[in-house]
Amino acid sequence: MNVVSLSGSLRENVGKKDAKALRRAEMVPCVMYGAGEEQIHFATEAKNFKKILFTPECFIIKFDINGKTYSTILQEVQYHPVKDTVLHADFLIVKEDKPITVVLPVALEGTPAGVMRGGKMKVGVKKVKVCGLIKDLPDYIRINISGLNINDAFKVKDLVIENVTNVTPGYTVIAAVNTARGAVVAEETEE
Repeated sequence: MNVVSLSGSLRENVGKKDAKALRRAEMVPCVMYGAGEEQIHFATEAKNFKKILFTPECFIIKFDINGKTYSTILQEVQYHPVKDTVLHADFLIVKEDKPITVVLPVALEGTPAGVMRGGKMKVGVKKVKVCGLIKDLPDYIRINISGLNINDAFKVKDLVIENVTNVTPGYTVIAAVNTARGAVVAEETEE
């Protein structure tokens, strides 16, 4: 998985007044938890979130807080209802030996044979939730869809990623080729 390094500073006070003061200073109040450790309340610059939020990729975020480094993943983000700025963020501390559940982007490769015959390509989900160790999780889930014919679909249950378990339901369609008007539905026969 991709790694991003960010820095933060511990919060002295936890509460509404302190959070508002941080937001005025263009900082985001955050909390880090998990892995049997106590919650860590800290703040980081608001501009840091542009690197990790506005992209389809999933990141391991390494925070340097007062000289100590934590490996985390973004768990939840709260936005301002009007301005759409980040109000608060939760991070989950991850360990190398414990499995984590993340949402990974799907990258479709190839042109389906059914589209060449006039079928219409339909993309279902663009992200899939999986569970596994950090070392086994890929940056993207790459799927070759060149073998899809008309009325064929590639579902989550068809994914095979070594040492990774699919959490998304198996019947969920990732990509399908539907019949379009004027499409040639040709049965391939052996000669």
